[in-house]
Amino acid sequence: MDVDGIAAPPRRNGELVFEAPWQSRVFGLCAAIVQTCFNGDREPFRRQLIAAIAAEPDRPYWDSWTTALQQLVLNAGLLDQHAIEMRIDLATDPEPPVS
Repeated sequence: MDVDGIAAPPRRNGELVFEAPWQSRVFGLCAAIVQTCFNGDREPFRRQLIAAIAAEPDRPYWDSWTTALQQLVLNAGLLDQHAIEMRIDLATDPEPPVS
């Protein structure tokens, strides 16, 4: 993970800064995907993150992180767009499905 530069996550006193719980979850999810699917090689994600930030410089950092992770997963063929959207809907739906 970059410590400096455009792809560096926000820090305060050397610690990562998360303003909402979903941000730390997407960080952890990314770390798990990079470790298990890319043998710990963070460079493919880093390139996606830099591209996401460059595409929308005013977008909040963790939104760019999420966009980069989605693109990484798509490019690697781990999930398709529909599967990603379904998982986002499940994660953000306040009402659990009725059985």
